[in-house]
Amino acid sequence: MNEFEGKRVMVVGLGVSGRAAARFLAARGARLALTDRRPDTPTADLPAAEIHLGEDDPAWLAGVRLLVASPGVPRDSALVAEARRRGVPVIGELELASRFVCGPLVAITGTNGKSTVTTMAGEILKRAGMNVFVGGNLGVPLVEAAGREFDALVVEVSSFQLETIETFHPRVAVHLNLTDDHFERYSGLEEYGRAKARIFENQDAGDFAILNRDDRNVIALAPGLRARVVSFGAGEPPSTGDAIWPEGNSLEFRIGSRRGRIDLSAFKLPGRHNLANAMAASAAALAIGAPLDAIGAALADFRPLAHRIEFVREWRGVVFIDDSKATNVGAVVEALEAIKPPVVLIAGGMDKGGDYAPLRKPLRERVKLAILIGAARDTMRRALDGAAEIATEPGLADAVRLAARVACPGDTVMLSPACSSFDQFRNYAERGEVFKELVRAL
Repeated sequence: MNEFEGKRVMVVGLGVSGRAAARFLAARGARLALTDRRPDTPTADLPAAEIHLGEDDPAWLAGVRLLVASPGVPRDSALVAEARRRGVPVIGELELASRFVCGPLVAITGTNGKSTVTTMAGEILKRAGMNVFVGGNLGVPLVEAAGREFDALVVEVSSFQLETIETFHPRVAVHLNLTDDHFERYSGLEEYGRAKARIFENQDAGDFAILNRDDRNVIALAPGLRARVVSFGAGEPPSTGDAIWPEGNSLEFRIGSRRGRIDLSAFKLPGRHNLANAMAASAAALAIGAPLDAIGAALADFRPLAHRIEFVREWRGVVFIDDSKATNVGAVVEALEAIKPPVVLIAGGMDKGGDYAPLRKPLRERVKLAILIGAARDTMRRALDGAAEIATEPGLADAVRLAARVACPGDTVMLSPACSSFDQFRNYAERGEVFKELVRAL
């Protein structure tokens, strides 16, 4: 009998990870109670279970021995709070999965670049001939890999997921950067940063912690870590310690007794942030043991992910870029630095509580017109007033029409919102696809 056989287990939140957790638990004989606050949640493809939709009712917890909370479940959820009060263990799908996967975990977190670095590291390890799982917050939940053996499991990990870990133990943990984000959930950068830093808490001296030395909030974690620290960054490398850094068209590295150079001459992704992404992914792959030729070849073939500084089309001499995945200010700053000006920027959506002031300098230097849309447009306009010419439109279709009218040959029109999409779209991907459809219809 396994540890779930006959036990009453509750899964709160029936998104992608919640459904995957429910299937995993059902296959192991758990008696499931499934809940979601959305009354219209589809239930046809769920395993046999007691299902509750709508407002939380603590009475549903009767007999529950374990609660698995999905990442998007609010921290003030009545079910989660009551479960903890009753002494019921509360974990997430990431923690649940980590107890059953076979192979070393490579976990990647940070405010921006997680998906790119996760995909990039996975491609490098696959090029090295390894049997690799790639997923996590990126798409396929880690629990889908449970019970199968892998040479490595590369997972994107969000702060929301890290809130509910207990024993989650990555062999390689990567922290890319920390900037304002998710302040609708956290009181500020310090609390948000503490959640991110939990990625390292179960590591020991045989593990690797890969840190961005150009981010003072990230590199400040180094003295308190038990794992072996490998730093990456664009500036001068430290005189001692494990590190990776750019040198001409190459990456130089030293990790323990291993020294070498990775050819970047064929690497095609623009911007300093993508150079940082390449360093982080390479350091992770080196820590797992990937050969240099596999790293260089995979980086040469790597292409931008959908909705992250993605070329859509050139129309009448104007380039259109989909950067819908840029849901915070830091990501937009990176995108503006990577794109040749002048830029017509389309931004806005649902405000996440961050500070828009860091956008003022790149707007002043690189943006000819900022078109602000959605629920946050008035808030953003007040914060950015005077940094560039600003227009407001209610929605994306109006913004694309205006951008097409004002852009001149040689300009770039870029959707890079600095906000979540939930005021008008299901997610950033739907927003990006709608943008591309509007641009292709010009």
